[in-house]
Amino acid sequence: MQTLQRVALVLTIIGALNWGLVGLFEFDLVASLFGGTDQVISRVIYSLIGLAGIINIGLLFSDMDDK
Repeated sequence: MQTLQRVALVLTIIGALNWGLVGLFEFDLVASLFGGTDQVISRVIYSLIGLAGIINIGLLFSDMDDK
């Protein structure tokens, strides 16, 4: 499960950086790399990032001292 959570965390960070670019510069990196927001691959990536955010909700309730 730890590997899944790490992958989810990386995807969440990528999503956060993408939203930062959208907010600061009106530039959607995912859309520009994969041909726009209407492309299937872009929608898959957005969906994976959303699922990663849901998986990372568990980090809010985990003990910080667990390693």
